[in-house]
Amino acid sequence: MPPAGPLSERVVAPTALPVPDHEDVHEWRPATAADIDAIHATQRLMDAVDHPTWTTPREDIAEDFESSHIDPECDSLIALDADGTVIAWGVTALGPGQETRVQSYAFGGVHPEWRGRGIGRVLFDWQYARSAQQLASSHSSLPGWTVAYQEEGNDAAARLMTRSGLRLERYFTSMERVVAEPIPEFPSSDGIEIVPFTRELSEATRLARNDAFRDHWGSQPTVPERWEQFVGGESFREDLSWVAVEDDHAGGRRVVAFALSTVNEEDWAAQGFSSGYVALIGVVRDRRRRRLAPACIAALLSSYGRAGLERAVLDVDTASPTGANSLYAGMGFVPTTRSLAFVAEW
Repeated sequence: MPPAGPLSERVVAPTALPVPDHEDVHEWRPATAADIDAIHATQRLMDAVDHPTWTTPREDIAEDFESSHIDPECDSLIALDADGTVIAWGVTALGPGQETRVQSYAFGGVHPEWRGRGIGRVLFDWQYARSAQQLASSHSSLPGWTVAYQEEGNDAAARLMTRSGLRLERYFTSMERVVAEPIPEFPSSDGIEIVPFTRELSEATRLARNDAFRDHWGSQPTVPERWEQFVGGESFREDLSWVAVEDDHAGGRRVVAFALSTVNEEDWAAQGFSSGYVALIGVVRDRRRRRLAPACIAALLSSYGRAGLERAVLDVDTASPTGANSLYAGMGFVPTTRSLAFVAEW
């Protein structure tokens, strides 16, 4: 049964959030843009423990202070020690795309040297309350979700999620492929051409992404602002991104499939190899079962080889409705690590 009534009536949220208190924290306060580098430094230390084969780019942190749907004064919190070092940070963001759900996301964590003291519990209690406030501000009658992701193996964080009332809903598997291995060839589909991504095709690709992911777990439409942050970001690689296009009825070009890449060279030392990350792969629903996804991936892998990259890395929902995990395995990708998605439904 769908939820009854608007979220503003269904969600019980505090009217104000008191400043947290913890004996080991010198100061709690909202983050500002001036804290980006300090937050990123702490996040890098967290990365080395929680997922040592990939790092968080600085631009990901900076986006929290540039996005119109995030108000750092209300949506962020950092914990400082007596020397002013960031020992924990959190952002709670209400997703701007709200087609089938209203979703609030909790990001952040605790400096590894300060874990095991209850700081993460205090931080997440604040984030959970802020998420409730965000959802309660909506007059939509759609379902509401509070969402948090953790790496498999971070048992303390997983326990914190379940203690806070979130359920483990999904597993996402990281997969890798050696680029030098033979790349299969795929015959062209009638009227459809695989071409490099260009800025002229950007909006058509965003629309294709929203259609392709409409039936994917946890996905909501990507709004233009968020899309521009992605394709305009420092790590996005147009030269390693490919789309399938066809002529539309208005004389333009419609994107019907895509495989888009980012590259973060800071990952390479920990990985032990150079790599590209396949950030988005998809096919619009009315063009599925034409082997367009593997054709785009094959083009992408060939471009990785020309660029001298050794491996391709991607993440996939283990219960993908399109069978994507089997597709990637069939193209030579092998599983490595997993992350966990936790959800509280309102």
